Amino acid sequence: MALVLSVSGSPSPGSRTARLLRHLDAALALHGHDVVPLDVRSLPPEALTGADTSHPAIVEVAEQFARADGLVIGTPVYKAAYSGLLKSLLDLLPQFALAGKTVLPLATGGTPAHVLAIDYALRPVLSSMGAAHITQGWFVLDRHIAVAADGSVTVDPAAAGPLRVVLDQFSAALGRAELLPTPS
Repeated sequence: MALVLSVSGSPSPGSRTARLLRHLDAALALHGHDVVPLDVRSLPPEALTGADTSHPAIVEVAEQFARADGLVIGTPVYKAAYSGLLKSLLDLLPQFALAGKTVLPLATGGTPAHVLAIDYALRPVLSSMGAAHITQGWFVLDRHIAVAADGSVTVDPAAAGPLRVVLDQFSAALGRAELLPTPS
């Protein structure tokens, strides 16, 4: 069906954000999509902090963005905004790197006080980068993501139902995305 790039903007190796995304990647695969995970923290720090757009790792990531039909962009919320690590990557991509793409924004955080970070911090950036369609995003409280000793993830029913709905909407939008012209 569609190629989805699933981007985790968390700087933490044990991140609930990344674990949630990988959990959702499996659900997207069941929808018939090809999913490519990308943990921004795995990119060379010198390329990100030095704004080195010619670094081979950054060139490859830009190509992954270009090949993708859709993107899941996940971030922890720090101080009512998406992570600085995610911002570092987005700043290195071409201005219209999301042109013609369907995007699902997701965020995690410790308190519902940050629930609007998707709409007030992340969505405007995704829009300015040319996303064709930004589907309804979702904010998941950290306490609703349980990680077992074996690394498996369980999402509390309070978040699992709404997540399923936004994931289904994203998947359906990907099916229609092929009909949208890609701006040149």
